[in-house]
Amino acid sequence: MDQSALIQAVVREVLSQLSPGGVPAARASSGAFGVFKDVNTAVEAAKRAQKQLADKGVKVRDAICKMIKRIAIENADSWGKIELEESKVGRLDHKIEKLHWLAGVPGVEFLKSVAHSGDEGIGMDEAAPWGVIGVVTPVTHSIPTLSANAINMIAAGNSLVINAHPSGYKCAVMAVRVYNQAIAEKFGIEDLICIIDPPTLESANAIFEHPDVPLLAITGGPAVARAAMSQKKRAVVGGPGNPPVVVDETADLDRAAMAIIAGASFDNNLLCIGEKEVFVVASVFDAMMDAMSRHGAVRLNAGQIDALTKKAFAGKDNHWAVQKELVGKDCSVLAAAAGMSGVKCDLLYGETDESNPFVPEEQMMPFVPFVRVANFEKALELAVKHEHGFGHTAIIHSNNLQNITRMGRVMNTTLFVVNGPCTAALGGGGEGYPSYTIATPTGEGVTNPLTFTRFRRLTMAGSLRVV
Repeated sequence: MDQSALIQAVVREVLSQLSPGGVPAARASSGAFGVFKDVNTAVEAAKRAQKQLADKGVKVRDAICKMIKRIAIENADSWGKIELEESKVGRLDHKIEKLHWLAGVPGVEFLKSVAHSGDEGIGMDEAAPWGVIGVVTPVTHSIPTLSANAINMIAAGNSLVINAHPSGYKCAVMAVRVYNQAIAEKFGIEDLICIIDPPTLESANAIFEHPDVPLLAITGGPAVARAAMSQKKRAVVGGPGNPPVVVDETADLDRAAMAIIAGASFDNNLLCIGEKEVFVVASVFDAMMDAMSRHGAVRLNAGQIDALTKKAFAGKDNHWAVQKELVGKDCSVLAAAAGMSGVKCDLLYGETDESNPFVPEEQMMPFVPFVRVANFEKALELAVKHEHGFGHTAIIHSNNLQNITRMGRVMNTTLFVVNGPCTAALGGGGEGYPSYTIATPTGEGVTNPLTFTRFRRLTMAGSLRVV
């Protein structure tokens, strides 16, 4: 049986063991193919697997990473549907597309050795693995995040123990079982990717504090980010974002409208890099609003925005809480909440002032507030204010190089997109490679295999000089 046929046989076997709702059968919790109830047992299994991986060498790492990509892409349609049915947030077409993006996630090709040779001998700098990495994945991109992390981490020579978000863990368990069974059958390495079933706060804390987990990789909201950074060990943390967009008077408004619609509507605005609020200079504000309608977005009036806001947020006086019932839902659901029926579109938008909670809050819904400002300087001021210092993502639409340069320097975000959708920063309509863990609080940025390595130098004093 060739490798592709083997992978498909494994997938069919695992899928046959799912309940109608996409839930793995009970035996998945016994430790079969990387699925564990107990963190200590999972870590022990991951330690054994990591040692096996080290013995196999870099060529096997490369082959495993390519296998993970191939499995995810070949099963994107069914896995996207299973994840959407469980999480109940986002859009099916974009769930599928996010799995196809895994093709661009970097692997062992990112691992480069640097040699030093001189009068005193020779030295070699290597990217060494950490060992077992503790991973937390979000509900917004459950299978894509664990898959991208696995590619990066295995390429670097590590194994994983995952605590998935409780609202998206069943599909994650399914994917882990498929990956592990294929890896075991092809390469003889068991439990390289371990996952806890079911995940709890206690299991997350056990992973955080486990002495044999020297590195954490966390993707999630403010609470889990703070918890990870409070640990007495290294943590790579993908935290929250509230990406602002600035549109100045020199922008190509049609291009800006198409980009904002494409980015903010992607997976119903669940992306942490997604356009969340737009500041437009007054001289082109009305023309920009017309451009949004011209390219298919549906505009809400003041009363409709007020009705939607009341259902999307609880609280008052700048103490707002996003109502989860509308997070990641389709435009038709938000439109109904605003008092409109029969609306079919990718994105809703409308004019607000900066006090509307859709502006300061990372709301993750396919509605984008547009705020009218006097000039570019005011737009930049509000962009800085409402990005909240997360250092995540900022976007500008402009043909003024001075404005572009100034905003890039002032915002100082990990991702800065010019004249494109947010996805351009991760290779979706622009240059770069994708990742689902963008480490902004801890500074690593768009994660790749080197993120999950330790620096190691071999030095031979006075030896091996050939010149």
